[in-house]
Amino acid sequence: MKASPDYVPAHGLLKGKSVLVTAAAGAGIGFAAAKRCAEEGARAVFISDVHERRTREAVEAIRRETGLQAVHGVLCDVSKEEQVQALVAQAEAAMGGIDVLINNAGLGTSKRVVDMTDDEWHKVIDITLTGTFRMTRAALMVMQPRGRGVIVNNASVLGWRAQIEQAHYAAAKAGVMAFTRCAAMEAADFGVRINAVAPSLAVHAFLKKSAPQELLDQLAEREAFGRGAEPWEVANVMVFLASDYSSYMTGETVSVSSQRA
Repeated sequence: MKASPDYVPAHGLLKGKSVLVTAAAGAGIGFAAAKRCAEEGARAVFISDVHERRTREAVEAIRRETGLQAVHGVLCDVSKEEQVQALVAQAEAAMGGIDVLINNAGLGTSKRVVDMTDDEWHKVIDITLTGTFRMTRAALMVMQPRGRGVIVNNASVLGWRAQIEQAHYAAAKAGVMAFTRCAAMEAADFGVRINAVAPSLAVHAFLKKSAPQELLDQLAEREAFGRGAEPWEVANVMVFLASDYSSYMTGETVSVSSQRA
């Protein structure tokens, strides 16, 4: 296994931008993305999650570690339309407009198709796919009249590849990819770009608690580097897609993976 690389210094890619990130509490990709945006010069960062204490702690950590004080956080369950609308309204007011939305909220469980209930299927689809739709719809309502904005969705290589006990999650992430393509074509008429990232394996504290180490080791063996990505390595690609460096890209899904074919 190759060691993780050194943390990449910031280059001001989001200087002067305001960013909203969903599911950004804890130690996963969402938190890494929010922190990276602050480091890359964002003038304000607004995060949401379903965990009150972790959301508060994430806000405090980003302020402390980046020096950016214009960091806000509220609770939001993306499966609830009224909460999505409230989140976008609060972020708009607090930051003077949303320049970038990073849709990170998602839910994954493990269950074989024959053992899966309708409720288990619908819950994963509702949060992972429909939640992305709800957030995107709400953001477009404020971005399109301004004629600018960027949305970055979090998909997964499972939208392309097969894994047992992941039919519901894979279907949701494939849906995120298709939704990204179609929504991007509509948003382009208003100067708004929509792209997605598709990570393979990003290892963080929550994943280590929720998945057996044996499974994580097996997944890491499939990666060319013999390790999972650091959450900030995925966040770096999100920041690229959120920045003007990707100004000609829309409707694309960028794989953040070292998996062999």
